[in-house]
Amino acid sequence: MPAVALDREGYLRDLRAWSEQVATDLAEREGMDLTDAHWELIWLVRAFFKRFEVSPEMRVLVKQVRNQLGEDKGNSIYLMRTFGQSPAKMLAKIAGLPRPTNCL
Repeated sequence: MPAVALDREGYLRDLRAWSEQVATDLAEREGMDLTDAHWELIWLVRAFFKRFEVSPEMRVLVKQVRNQLGEDKGNSIYLMRTFGQSPAKMLAKIAGLPRPTNCL
């Protein structure tokens, strides 16, 4: 993994250090191989962050995914299958965004 500073939870300290390679490396640290389904969600949350300057918590994430990608992907089951038990947190981490504030 390129030398990027992470906090104790594995989130980037400097959001500007993010790149697709950093995302791939962060995902590998979490035991994930990124697929097109992952990238679709990564780009969605990065666009959300760019617009609102906050990482979406789970309910907001589900709503955004449903609105932009449809009912089949806009539900917690799909997000958990794709990003694990805490999809909003894991997605933010790999997308190089801050930890969502309302996620435990």
